[in-house]
Amino acid sequence: MRKLMLLAAAAVGYVLGARAGRERYDQIMGMMKTIKSNPRVQATAQQAVDLAKEQAPVVADKVTHAATAAASKVTKHDDASQSANGAHHMAGPQGDLP
Repeated sequence: MRKLMLLAAAAVGYVLGARAGRERYDQIMGMMKTIKSNPRVQATAQQAVDLAKEQAPVVADKVTHAATAAASKVTKHDDASQSANGAHHMAGPQGDLP
């Protein structure tokens, strides 16, 4: 599957960067249609979609935990700087800053 992705990326890069003209573009696009219609390619693409759907909840959970941890660090840092300065730093809907 990695080789297929590399091949597809190389083909796309070549199409985008090529200056060989319309004939070469049409030739490459024809090859891409042939590859895309290949049952093995379609099966591999479906496996990738299924894997992404299967892993989506796991990834979402990890992102949520990472975001919560980052927010906690920012909040702790902001609280510490407010305590050290004795100032209350807050930007509200009116855009008021101390």
